[in-house]
Amino acid sequence: MRLTFLGTGTSTGVPQIMCGCEVCRSSDPRDRRLRTSAMLTLDNGHNVLIDCGPDFRKQMLRCDCHDIRAVLLTHSHYDHVGGIDDMRPYCAKYGDAGLPVYCREDVARDLRSRIPYCFDSNPYPGAPSFDIHTILTNKPFSFYDGTEILPLDIIHAPERGLHILGFRIGPLAYVTDCKIMPPSTLETLRGIDTLVINALRHETHPSHMNLSEALGVINEVRPRVAYLIHLSHGIGLHKETQSTLPEGVHIAYDGLTIDI
Repeated sequence: MRLTFLGTGTSTGVPQIMCGCEVCRSSDPRDRRLRTSAMLTLDNGHNVLIDCGPDFRKQMLRCDCHDIRAVLLTHSHYDHVGGIDDMRPYCAKYGDAGLPVYCREDVARDLRSRIPYCFDSNPYPGAPSFDIHTILTNKPFSFYDGTEILPLDIIHAPERGLHILGFRIGPLAYVTDCKIMPPSTLETLRGIDTLVINALRHETHPSHMNLSEALGVINEVRPRVAYLIHLSHGIGLHKETQSTLPEGVHIAYDGLTIDI
């Protein structure tokens, strides 16, 4: 498998509008972050999109991807689904059947509410169409090609009781927007080869792990290698923060591709 980081930024992206901090003014391309999303390329060459944020169009033009076979959605916050309408060119090949989208029932409900024209029984020509597959936390499911995915329980906003999904796909675990990782999820991930996990900034935040909290999870899970995503300008300059991290822990950046 291969994973391409399409975006590694938080909901505001980096640089952040109206900010003149050294990170937002940095000329290092690794400090310029679109909203978090990734493309998983399976061993058969098929592409699976993980989240579809408002920068999706720009991300696809940049990576020149011509085929998406399925979409995995972690949750329905705008920075993770705001680009759904821009999937029109990828939906066209599926016709009325729709491009397969795998998500929780609450996410499916939100999508039908926000973009009802995509689910109309008599859609207008050119509207994107989606085939929603409802998935359950901790219940593995398989793609069309037999690839098995395990949806992981992730707590995003504890004070709101908001649970979202992470995904384990073979030797890879992809986790974003996590504040608290339940013990059962920690146990499921223990010893995994590659862990992708969010680390918003150095200061604490009510609904996202900061760098210290993310490193704590990494220390418990002990993956062979870990990549940090969903980063704000508060994480600091890439080159400076990277130099402080333990061996095997890397700050991901837009356009980075890793083999798993």
